[in-house]
Amino acid sequence: MTRPSLLSPPQTSALVILRILIGWHFLYEGVLKLYSPSWTAKGYLLSATYMESFFHWMASDSMISTIDTLNITALLLVGVGLILGFKTQVASLIGIGLLLLYYFAHPPFPGYPQGPAEGSYWIINKNLIEAAALVVIFLFPTSISFGLERFFTKKEIQTQS
Repeated sequence: MTRPSLLSPPQTSALVILRILIGWHFLYEGVLKLYSPSWTAKGYLLSATYMESFFHWMASDSMISTIDTLNITALLLVGVGLILGFKTQVASLIGIGLLLLYYFAHPPFPGYPQGPAEGSYWIINKNLIEAAALVVIFLFPTSISFGLERFFTKKEIQTQS
């Protein structure tokens, strides 16, 4: 017998939709970068306004091809995992890590110059909001109710004493 869900069907549906939408965003970004032969994270990393030495090291000639490959691969894996509902907790953690790296490269902190961002916010930006949404997806995994993971999850057997 499966464990009863703590969420109502509409709550589960809302979380599934959130998971798929975030997955689509990650997958789209990964595919866009994969099929754009001139794309590289080098400019973004070199323009970092916070923790510059770390991001400049990532942009170094010896690291940038590895960083570009890891970025694209992570974006694709997170996107596919979230959309298909497979290993969503792992995908969520990887996605949170990526988003926090993007956030700290160009944080919207007072007194820091704004980098290539989609708006000028104070402390909060879309990367931080999407990372917080992935924390929710991590804490309330929906892939057992809607996703491929349900085919790999053993049903709990209730034993009678």
